[in-house]
Amino acid sequence: MPLSMNREVFITCAVTGSGDTVSKSSHVPITPKQIAEAAVEAAKAGAAIVHCHVRDPETGAPARRLDLYKEVTDRIRSADIDIVLNLTAGMGGDLVFGNVESPFPVNEKGTDMAGATERVAHVAECLPEICTLDCGTMNFSLGDYVMTNTPSMLREMARQMTALGVRPEIEAFDTGHLWFAKQLAEEGLIEDPVLIQLCMGIPWGAPDDLNTFMAMVNNVPSNWTFSAFSIGRNALAYPAAAILAGGNVRVGLEDNLYVGKGQLATNGQLVEKAVSVIEGMGAKIIGPKEVREKLKLTKR
Repeated sequence: MPLSMNREVFITCAVTGSGDTVSKSSHVPITPKQIAEAAVEAAKAGAAIVHCHVRDPETGAPARRLDLYKEVTDRIRSADIDIVLNLTAGMGGDLVFGNVESPFPVNEKGTDMAGATERVAHVAECLPEICTLDCGTMNFSLGDYVMTNTPSMLREMARQMTALGVRPEIEAFDTGHLWFAKQLAEEGLIEDPVLIQLCMGIPWGAPDDLNTFMAMVNNVPSNWTFSAFSIGRNALAYPAAAILAGGNVRVGLEDNLYVGKGQLATNGQLVEKAVSVIEGMGAKIIGPKEVREKLKLTKR
């Protein structure tokens, strides 16, 4: 595949995520106020899109509470800067089996399974411009945890998102997820322009070596828009890889806690780092207005 560098790049900042990062960095936002402030910080640093999860304000654990999503949404929309809002819809598909000898009953403490309507209830309530759709099932990290998204579940969630006028961002963790995304588009369950996030280096999805990354890129239809990121130590290198491959950039404390060796980052610092890479490569950073035009988003 010939090199096709993207010359007009937008940055997404994933400000908190749902992983066990709160105990590792005091910069990871927990409360709705902190999450909204992190989103504003990222936007002022150059991010056009902020991707938000919510957490229990008392414990920092991942949450799906409507009141938390509503408060985050209201705070971001009342901020003094324009931001494209992207809410996760990945929660509610967590299945943790008992153990290798007795998978059932499942581990109730770790398992969080919900129906399609419940999984997108906050999307219907808050009507963000974008929401994520994790387009497949996979073994995730360690132990007996499986990220569960069946074809029927994904079809129904995609149908509801599209009916709400919210643009799904397909999160693809492996090539099969891209294959199914194409099927959703063929069935008319997701509409053009299709938006894809290539999620690299997450155990046990697609590793983040360049051969695998380009295999993912080569499976994205040429008329779709994609971003890419990796987690951990390769996260800071992935903005350059994504741009060179023709894509856009995602950074943030959901994916990586460090701005340098031993230096804990803020979301704003990670965006600033991405800005320097993009501009250093001779590309232009586009803002919320241009992103809305490009992706045909409905601002609310």
